[in-house]
Amino acid sequence: MVAIAEIEEFAAFEISRDRDQFLRELIRELSGALEEVVGVEDAAGFISVVGARLGEVMNEEYRTHACAKSLSLEQIAACLIDLKQRIQGDFQVESISTERIVLVNSRCPFGDYVKGRPSLCMMTSNVFGRIAAENTGYAEVAIPEAIAKGDGRCRVVVSFTPTKNGTEKEGVREYYACG
Repeated sequence: MVAIAEIEEFAAFEISRDRDQFLRELIRELSGALEEVVGVEDAAGFISVVGARLGEVMNEEYRTHACAKSLSLEQIAACLIDLKQRIQGDFQVESISTERIVLVNSRCPFGDYVKGRPSLCMMTSNVFGRIAAENTGYAEVAIPEAIAKGDGRCRVVVSFTPTKNGTEKEGVREYYACG
């Protein structure tokens, strides 16, 4: 049996470990293991499934609190910013129009743990895409800049009409309303 003195000694160590850091490390290591075992593209696919599920739940929660069957474009932008700020991201609207919402971010909710884990960007893509599509019928999401890929910021483009040009389609994910 461990003596109380030993427990107290270890508890006094200056180790900065808390639940938030542990969960970020856990997600980083899980995504890294997936990327190593099945590749970045398939890892992104697995993370997409989780992101889509979270997006559905979050969308319903925001619509319920807004007392709305669907959110307007301004409400979608506010929703996306709010949910990221609640998890310590720093998203801001770069531009908003009837065609698209462009958001920029200087702080990833995953912190430095996202660096080198581009598959984690699928969480943002799917949460944003699911919320946008469920309220507009259709959305495309592109992340041309990402902290995970070594960029100084993230830039997320949520479009409401399909991209027609094939080269522009590279890196774009499409989302359709489920209901």
